Amino acid sequence: MSMLFSTAKVASLNLKNRVVMSPMRTYSVQKGDGVLNPLHFAHYGARAVEQVGLVILEMTAVEPEGRTTEHDLGLWNDEQAEELKRLVDFLHSLGTKVGIELGHAGRKAKAESVPVAPSLVEAYSDDYNEPRALNIAEIKRIQSAFVTAAKRAIQAGVDLIELQGAEGFLIGEFFSPVINRRDDEYGGELAGRYRFVQEIITQIRDFYTGPLWVRLSLDDYAKEDEQNKLTEWQTISQWLERDGIDCLSITTGGLFDKKPDHIYEGWQVPYATAMKKAVNLPIAVTGMLLDSKLCEYILETKQADLILEAHVFDTNARWVVEAKKELYEK
Repeated sequence: MSMLFSTAKVASLNLKNRVVMSPMRTYSVQKGDGVLNPLHFAHYGARAVEQVGLVILEMTAVEPEGRTTEHDLGLWNDEQAEELKRLVDFLHSLGTKVGIELGHAGRKAKAESVPVAPSLVEAYSDDYNEPRALNIAEIKRIQSAFVTAAKRAIQAGVDLIELQGAEGFLIGEFFSPVINRRDDEYGGELAGRYRFVQEIITQIRDFYTGPLWVRLSLDDYAKEDEQNKLTEWQTISQWLERDGIDCLSITTGGLFDKKPDHIYEGWQVPYATAMKKAVNLPIAVTGMLLDSKLCEYILETKQADLILEAHVFDTNARWVVEAKKELYEK
C-alpha cells in the first residue's frame, strides 16, 4: 500500500490521499475585483478530477490593500464569497476537499503606491514601493479583516483555513526581526513579533473549531542576525500548537530577494523534519517534490505527513495518475 495514496486524518479533516495542491497564485482575476472566474474553476477542477486529496486555493487577500496585484483573489465582500461557495461546491462534487489560504501582502503589495508593513524598512527590490509602518488601529483593522474573511470562507463551505505566514507577506513580516522593528507590543522580542498572528488565531478560534493551518518560511537565506534561527521557528511552532493550529505548512524564502545556493528535489524537507521534532502536529512540505518515489520515502520515514505539489502541475497535468501507477507497480 502506498503511503502517498493512503488515507490521512488531519485534526477533523479526512483525506483520501496525502497529495495536496499547494496554494499557487494564478494572477487570473480579470476585472480587478478579486472575484473568481471560469479560469479558476478549470484550474482547480482539473486537479480535483486528477484525484488530488486536498486543493488549497491560492492566497486570497483579506482586504483590497492586501493584494500583491490587482489580479489576486479577494474575500472582503459578499460577491467574492458567493463565487467561492460555487467553486467549493463544484470541487466537492468532484470528490476533493477544499481549503483556502488567507493572507495580506504587506510590503509586497505591488498594487499599492504606499504599501503597509510592521515598520518602515526600505523595499528590497525595484519591483516594490517603499512601505509605511502600520499604527495600532490599522493592525486591529487588518486582524479583523482576517477574521471576517475566515467567516466568509466558513460560510462558503471550505474544509480548512490556512493563514499565510510565509513567503515575505504581512504575517511573516511581523515574525521577522529585521522587517519588524517596532518597540510596542507587536515588536521587540519573539513573543511580541508573534502577537499579530496569535490574536488572529485566538479570534478565529472563538467561533471556528475546524481545521486551521499556518504556512511558515523557515529560512530567509540571509545572514544569521537578519533572520530567525531555526530554534526560534521551533518555538513559534510550539506556540502555534498551543494556540490551536492543526497543521504546519513548511516552505522557505520570500522575505528578501535571496535564494538558496543549491536547489534540488526535496531541499526543504529538513525544515519539515525539524518542525516534527518540535511539535506534535502534522507537517506538510513543499519544494520540487517531483519524484513520486521520493515523496513516498519522505512519508515512510516520517519526515513529513503531507506532500504539497504546485508547479509540477504546470508541466505535467497527469502527475497524480502517473505517480499512482509508478508506486503501485514498484
